Amino acid sequence: MRALLALALLPLLAACASTPPGSVTLLPGEAGMAVGAVAVFDPKSGAEQGSLTAANTQTALGPKFAAKPADPKLYAALTDGLPLPAAHFTLYFLEGTTKLTPDSEPELQKVFAEIAKRPGAEVQITGHTDTVGKDGDNDMLSLRRARDVREALIAQGLSPTISRAVGRGERELLVSTPPNTAEPRNRRVEIIVR
Repeated sequence: MRALLALALLPLLAACASTPPGSVTLLPGEAGMAVGAVAVFDPKSGAEQGSLTAANTQTALGPKFAAKPADPKLYAALTDGLPLPAAHFTLYFLEGTTKLTPDSEPELQKVFAEIAKRPGAEVQITGHTDTVGKDGDNDMLSLRRARDVREALIAQGLSPTISRAVGRGERELLVSTPPNTAEPRNRRVEIIVR
C-alpha cells in the first residue's frame, strides 16, 4: 500500500521540483505588525539563508533570498478582503456604582460608531471591579456594569443578537492591588468590537 502511495505521489513531487520558484509575503496582523516570521535554510548545511520578520515584506523563493518591501497594489486583493482589526475600548466607573466617569461617557458614541462601520459586527462587553467589597458583590457589580453598557448601546441601535455582556468581578485586575483597595483603573468595562 505504501509503495502504491509513493508511486502515485512521484509525478506530483516531480512537478513541484520543476515549478519555478514562487514568493512569500509576510502580511500584517491586527496592529499592523508581523505576527510570525519566515526563515529559509540551506537543505544541505542547515545554515539560514535569510528571513522575513517585518510586516509587508516579501521575497522570492530560490537560491538567492533577499527581503524587500511588498508592492501594496499587487497584494491589495489579499488585504482588502480581510476584516478590520478588532477595536478595543475601556470605559471607567465611579466607585461602587454603574455610573460612568465623566471622561468615559463620550466614549460610548465612539464605540457605537465603530460598531456601525462593521457589517456583521460582534461585540464582547466585559465588566470588572476593584478589590473593595466581597467577591460575590463584585461579581454582580461587574455584570451590572457590562449589562448597563450593553443596554446603552442597544438604546443607540445596537442589535442585541450581536453583543454579549459578562462580569469578571475582581479576577482580572488591570492594576494589581491588595484586598479592599479602591483603584479607579480596575473599575472598568472592556469592549471588543470585531
